[in-house]
Amino acid sequence: MSTQRLFDRIDSVRLQQVTKKYDELFAVEQLDLDLQGGELLILIGPSGSGKTTTLRMINRLIEPDDGVITINDHDIMEFDPVRLRRNIGYVIQDIGLFPHMTIKENIGLVPRLEGWSDQEISDRVKHLLDFVSLPPESFMDRYPGQLSGGQQQRVGLARALAMDPPLLLMDEPFGALDPILRKQLQDEFNVIKQEIGRTILFVTHDIDEAFKLGDRIGIMSDARLIQIGTPEELILHPENELVSDIVDAKRKFKHIDTLRVKDMMSPITDKYLFDAGMTAHEAVNRMTQTNVELAIVLDGSDLVRYVEMADLVQQKHDDVTLWDIARPTPGFSSNDHIASALGKLKDMGESLGVVMEADRPVGLFFLDNVLLKLI
Repeated sequence: MSTQRLFDRIDSVRLQQVTKKYDELFAVEQLDLDLQGGELLILIGPSGSGKTTTLRMINRLIEPDDGVITINDHDIMEFDPVRLRRNIGYVIQDIGLFPHMTIKENIGLVPRLEGWSDQEISDRVKHLLDFVSLPPESFMDRYPGQLSGGQQQRVGLARALAMDPPLLLMDEPFGALDPILRKQLQDEFNVIKQEIGRTILFVTHDIDEAFKLGDRIGIMSDARLIQIGTPEELILHPENELVSDIVDAKRKFKHIDTLRVKDMMSPITDKYLFDAGMTAHEAVNRMTQTNVELAIVLDGSDLVRYVEMADLVQQKHDDVTLWDIARPTPGFSSNDHIASALGKLKDMGESLGVVMEADRPVGLFFLDNVLLKLI
């Protein structure tokens, strides 16, 4: 491999008095920001507050008008911008996969430009697809249009990791996904971030996502950084009313005994409901077409099970039925108390339950969603 690395690890990313203007309008104004090596720092704030502009200045897609950006105390303006970008992973909401290229070609594009051999590229692509829970033998030769939205987002992450960059920039990577799929990918990414041990700057507009993924959270508004801190610091000591509103500081006063399942559930539609007799192959095709990765499995009785696409694509026999693979899950009424629902989940050792009305699933009740909202 002939890759020339600018940095093997990140000790710091520092923005000092960084400003970007368009005519008389500030996109970012006098931004001071320190990203510590190994942390995941979230930027959150209203649209137009400067979050994405900040990311794009770090990898020099946009040049700042004033101020200094350093990585490991080196001014990024001293680096060749193309070389800089190849040392930084970049994941965006729209993914940007090339539709005429296979998944292998998409992930291996930059390594090929760097002069890697065909075998090196193939080995790297297989490793990364396994890493993001996409079996390589099933996905390497597919095209982006043959994948669900969640699968495409996983490929986007794999592509960003192709050169093993020590720094990742992520711009609302799960923002275009529906709430259920978004939650699944957040859970997967929480595991991945621990395994890769990289320094990550992550933009989102979802405060629950920020609390779930971030080590620290920076609140931006009107092109400025208003406050930065851990979730607990922001909730307990908000700088002003804007920060209080964004982090929902009053959540610390919520009483669990006043809440019901309907207050915390994630609604679902019929696209999540699958017949127990459907085969794994049929279910994967339907999930891909409808862009879901979790199936609520029904057999006409009161019993309810669920299965995720990640379990289905691992099946060696396509004719195995969903009922054979799916896991039993507790059912709740929308008027059940949160405390009793949490107790039932704990007793069963499950992290999600199905909310039923008139013997039909209408929502999902996730354990960690509730805990996040009760911080």
